[in-house]
Amino acid sequence: MELKVVTFKLGNQVFGIDIMKIESIVEVEKIVPVPETAEFIEGVMNLRGKIIPIVNLRKKFKMPDVEDKSKSKIIVSMVKDTQIGFLVDDVSEVLTLTEEDIEQPPQNLSGRGRNYILGLAKVRDDIVIILNIEEVLTSEELVEISNINV
Repeated sequence: MELKVVTFKLGNQVFGIDIMKIESIVEVEKIVPVPETAEFIEGVMNLRGKIIPIVNLRKKFKMPDVEDKSKSKIIVSMVKDTQIGFLVDDVSEVLTLTEEDIEQPPQNLSGRGRNYILGLAKVRDDIVIILNIEEVLTSEELVEISNINV
């Protein structure tokens, strides 16, 4: 079995998402902040006439945010009936991984990460953390995101 993943960076860390879970990858355009939302919700963006919420994955993963978002991209995915854009530092490439390439996450992994990390893959000199994008947000966070009205 093969898994095609789109890789992207947050800082020096490389992540991957199953290409079948991605609707599109777009340039960052104007993101409008929405007051009184969770810190990791960057705001909303007009994507081809539809307003979609934008989640800053750096903030979601408790990483320091960056000022310069000139190379940033938005990975658009459907998560439990809600179209969401995930703000990442940069999109790298599409990789084809086999079962042998992917190791299970460490058993001692604690916290929510255990729910959304599908596995780890060693690619060249990097370790790619493969995310289950549908599990990155808790059900409470998804409710908050789906209730954003502009």
